[in-house]
Amino acid sequence: MGEEIKEKPNLSIIALTSFIASFLIARTFTTLNPNIVLVSGDYHIHHFWYGIALLAVGGWLGISYQSEKIDRLAAILFGAGGGLIGDEVGILLTLSARAYWADITYTFIITFLIIASMVLLISKYRRAIQNEFSHLLRSNASLYIGVFMAAISLAFTLTNNIVIISVSGFFAVIAFILVLSYFIQQIRMRRREGKS
Repeated sequence: MGEEIKEKPNLSIIALTSFIASFLIARTFTTLNPNIVLVSGDYHIHHFWYGIALLAVGGWLGISYQSEKIDRLAAILFGAGGGLIGDEVGILLTLSARAYWADITYTFIITFLIIASMVLLISKYRRAIQNEFSHLLRSNASLYIGVFMAAISLAFTLTNNIVIISVSGFFAVIAFILVLSYFIQQIRMRRREGKS
């Protein structure tokens, strides 16, 4: 018989939180900068493509490794990718860039479903969620926050607007510093353990 599959509600809430954050960031970005789109030849490249890539990477990591740390990274990337795709659901449903703004109901419905899902998950798995976020913030916060910031920042660097590129680049550098500080901290801890 096969190995029993464990439920991981803690990872679900991390993915859902990442989804909400990336959706809100993408929607805010597009609201403030509606004319900024990456154009390559005759193609307008929307951020849902980047979201699909993040979903693929997060999904692949989630099914390929049995590691608590990798599982969290996978959940963050998967949620961020879903948020970027969810932001452009109107475009995906109609295959028209004009549909992004055609009906604001998409925003309200998605936001409502997200909040309702969070309320349901929190009410059912409150203890597991509290434990997960407390562990996340205690042990590897700089790694997880850095990965999320890098994933979202890079989605917006591929524009033709120097201000957006600069701001996204700035946040990508902060993300790199956070991830780098995590690895430096890990190296120092291993050296201390080696000396003991």
